[in-house]
Amino acid sequence: MSSLRRFTTAPTLTELEAIAEKAAAGIPAELRQHVRNVLIRVEDFPDEETAQEMELESPFDLLGLYRGVGMPWQSVTQPRLEPDLIFLYRRPILDYWCETGEDLTHLVRHVLIHEIGHHFGFSDADMEALEAAADPDQHG
Repeated sequence: MSSLRRFTTAPTLTELEAIAEKAAAGIPAELRQHVRNVLIRVEDFPDEETAQEMELESPFDLLGLYRGVGMPWQSVTQPRLEPDLIFLYRRPILDYWCETGEDLTHLVRHVLIHEIGHHFGFSDADMEALEAAADPDQHG
């Protein structure tokens, strides 16, 4: 029996953040050591600048976003002034959750891992190929 909470109403920003923190804590230690300085932020929607930059048709089109310098491009000679951030967007995640009926904790974990993949330098196509190889029945 699972100890995970089953939501019957939409979780708050704080509750979704707790789900994300639990998912982050479950990342294997050998990977977690490389993301310990990446901050996770939960917001209702992407800000206007992000929506324009990503050319979103709707603010519901983006579940998460990695902002930072991926590990392959980091350099000790190029100090960074801003931390690496992973944004999880609550309202789009909840919308997707309602549309698909997928387990919310699984969905948050999936989005978080996807964004962590960007920190490691993987493109969306790279991650889709990895997911397809891990689960041949999964499409996109």
